[in-house]
Amino acid sequence: MNYKNLFFDLDDTIWAFSQNARETFEEVYHNYSLDRYFDSFDHYYMLYQQRNAELWIEYGDGKITKDELNHQRFLFPLQSVGVNDKALAEQFSKDFFAIIPTKSGLMPYAQEVLEYLSPRYNMYILSNGFRELQSHKMRSAGVDHYFKKVILSEDIGVLKPWPEIFNFALSATQSDLCTSLMIGDSWEADITGAYGVGMSQVYYNVAERNSFPFYPTYQIHSLKELMDLL
Repeated sequence: MNYKNLFFDLDDTIWAFSQNARETFEEVYHNYSLDRYFDSFDHYYMLYQQRNAELWIEYGDGKITKDELNHQRFLFPLQSVGVNDKALAEQFSKDFFAIIPTKSGLMPYAQEVLEYLSPRYNMYILSNGFRELQSHKMRSAGVDHYFKKVILSEDIGVLKPWPEIFNFALSATQSDLCTSLMIGDSWEADITGAYGVGMSQVYYNVAERNSFPFYPTYQIHSLKELMDLL
């Protein structure tokens, strides 16, 4: 292995997005006493997650804008229980986006692994997340200094797994394809995308997926395994 450049996904690879998002949603949910509309927080969150996943696909396909994505995903759970309160959905959205980047939860062993890898490799973030959030999240979690550059899909208007974002990342960091490695938890965005341009991949299999259309270059179940791999 002769890797020099490591491209990391951020959410649920380094920064514990699922944990931090759930905490934020629950906090804002109770601030607005939404138990008056929903059976429980879990009921609300299930409705949100289901529609959110659909909307991100539409956003990735260019069918909706970023503003439409954010508007619809916060309004949908309320509308599902007969509450068509656009002002409430908008305020919930504002509070959510103000709070979530202040969360500092990291994936297990993330800090230790970044500390180990950073003197040895050029490290970059390659993310589909929004610019106004990602840098703030990294600062809050104290990991921003490990990375030489943050490349976001918003930079060119193309999301992973499209090849344009990977080629842009290589160009923006002056990295050679043959010495670059993509590390991420999303099979579709990170692994399929990197594979499509011929980049080596490390699949961080936090979802315990057990069937694959092709074999990733490497597979790990804990970030700590990177210390043996690299």
